[in-house]
Amino acid sequence: MALVFRFAARSDVGMVRSKNDDSAYAGRYLAVVADGMGGHAGGNVASASTVLDLVHLDRKDYDDDAGTHLADEIQTANSLLSELVSTNPQLAGMGTTVTAMLLNDEKISFAHIGDSRAYRLKDDVFEQVSVDHTFVQRLIEEGRLKPEEADIHPHKNVLMRVLGDVDASPELDLNTYDAAPGERWLLCSDGLNAVLNDATVERVIRETPDRTACVDTLVELTLAGGSPDNVTIVIVDVDTASPEDLRTAALTALPPARQAAGEKEGDTPATGEDQLPGAAIRADVIREDLSSRPHTLVGSAALATETGQIPIVTQRSTERRAAMMLTHKAESDDVNDDDENDDDSKPRRRRWLLPAALSVLALMLAGVLWFGYTWTQTRYYVATYESNVAIYNGVAQTLGPIPLSHVDETTDIPVASLPEFQRNRLENTLAARDLAHAQDIVADLRQSLRAIPCPPADDPSPSASPTPTGEENSETAEPSPSPSPDQSETASPSAEASASASASAQADPGDPALCGGRAQ
Repeated sequence: MALVFRFAARSDVGMVRSKNDDSAYAGRYLAVVADGMGGHAGGNVASASTVLDLVHLDRKDYDDDAGTHLADEIQTANSLLSELVSTNPQLAGMGTTVTAMLLNDEKISFAHIGDSRAYRLKDDVFEQVSVDHTFVQRLIEEGRLKPEEADIHPHKNVLMRVLGDVDASPELDLNTYDAAPGERWLLCSDGLNAVLNDATVERVIRETPDRTACVDTLVELTLAGGSPDNVTIVIVDVDTASPEDLRTAALTALPPARQAAGEKEGDTPATGEDQLPGAAIRADVIREDLSSRPHTLVGSAALATETGQIPIVTQRSTERRAAMMLTHKAESDDVNDDDENDDDSKPRRRRWLLPAALSVLALMLAGVLWFGYTWTQTRYYVATYESNVAIYNGVAQTLGPIPLSHVDETTDIPVASLPEFQRNRLENTLAARDLAHAQDIVADLRQSLRAIPCPPADDPSPSASPTPTGEENSETAEPSPSPSPDQSETASPSAEASASASASAQADPGDPALCGGRAQ
């Protein structure tokens, strides 16, 4: 049984960001979402380049494992990002997430890296298929953080695995799933789950059968919630292929991009294995390639294709020696001889460009570290200090040998007197929004102090003497003179020492710290 994807996609810059670093593609056999990062110049380049490098996979009838093709092409896209950085130092540090699915026969090959997400609704079960490659997710897996604490963790957005120039061979999550007509998939950037919880997403997925309406509803709900990040959504329904679907798929046997790279029809079968990473890619060629198949392209990849503002990857070895940034205009096809003669001057310019770029990057890194440390000092958490509960200012992390927190307030609450549940929470630290919130947490801990048996308040002290009866007292009582101010001020040191020794020798059964916080 031949299967295809029915799809809808939408991307929005959100309510805060000035540009869209997300890209996405959806077609009959391929769906992919990429969330770029890297500041002003790099995020949109990374996501657009990666998505456009994968679109040629949108075809049917892979002779062998389609998952291997998908993984290999993602690794190739990673190499191309490194090549872009090597020829454009200003792009250093750029990267992107990738969440992709490729349909072949009745199997879906799935590949994932980063914190974009994939959800599936199948057999009335809605589940998250992907795993976030974030710092807080690693803490959760190690048992050092509870899932409900992840949303307020100061490092919740730190990614551990992405594509980019940071790793020559990044580790991908790869899986294969059985496909069946009627199942629905959702691919999204983290701009969606940063605003909407899974229950809301599931409700919309279940209650909105129309794919376009479903995408629009999720985006509008995210925007209504403030949308601090770009949001990109792809909805894919698995369906039985029609004769028209099969005819359209046959048109993509040899993508025009391969022809433009110098390959002649009939040289090799169009398996995708021989796709050269150095093939020149131009906007008009990509548009022609995409026009041969039903698809939806959104985000930075769509902007790059429509305007020609895309990175041009070097062809073969010597035809092109530089790559264009996404923010630059496309070069004209009519390159004159004078431009070629200027090539000799480029190495001289690069001699000072590289040190200048490194200096700027060093200054930027120092600024980021300084502002990052300053930000940590606006945070608070509650933990243990010398066996007692204490409030810390900062975050419970270190930067090498440098701690990022210090004790701000100490308390008289012994940790040993707390219930086991509260002691376990303290071991993992209790994050607070501010100092007032931390003080509220301490107050709650004080209320939950373990009750320690205390002697009854009305038990007589062993040294207590009989109290005179009321009658005897009335007969013998005489008013005692009040001590003069001089007498109280000139009390002898020996008297003070005696009083202190007497007080310390008697255990105070009413001490709240020893009796579960109950005053006697």
